[in-house]
Amino acid sequence: MFRDLIGAPGSAGKQWAEPAEVEFLAEKQLVTVIPNFSLDKVYLIGGDLGSFNPGLPVQVPLWLAVNLKQRQKCRILEEIRNNERRGETFTQMPNPHYMELAKLLLNHASDNIPKADEIQMLIKDTWDTRIAKLRLSADSFVREQKAHAKVQSGSALSSAV
Repeated sequence: MFRDLIGAPGSAGKQWAEPAEVEFLAEKQLVTVIPNFSLDKVYLIGGDLGSFNPGLPVQVPLWLAVNLKQRQKCRILEEIRNNERRGETFTQMPNPHYMELAKLLLNHASDNIPKADEIQMLIKDTWDTRIAKLRLSADSFVREQKAHAKVQSGSALSSAV
């Protein structure tokens, strides 16, 4: 089905990426994880990673975040939700389209995602917290009769709300 959407490689004179290639490129996206282990900086061909210290956020490529999470060596979503609840402003999300990506993946591939229900609940909790913050901010904005406002770290979907 995916091939039908993107076309066959070389069709109509165009060069199309294979699904595995697209996934490989997406895995280079940096995300923030909270490790639960200590490790000095790791030197790789694609760039240096770390150092890793328990409880301290560090940016790593998505492929490494997934691997660490599978081995229970880091937290990803729980920390984002907790930061969103604690802070007065929006927490920086790993991707500006996190809601759209999550919805598509959870609606169409939840059988391939371990703990899909738990992930869905974490994302919903984060979304609900963001909407509550947005409402409080809008109420304050109207009450104080401000001329303009700036929203930082919002997602593409939250800007449409």
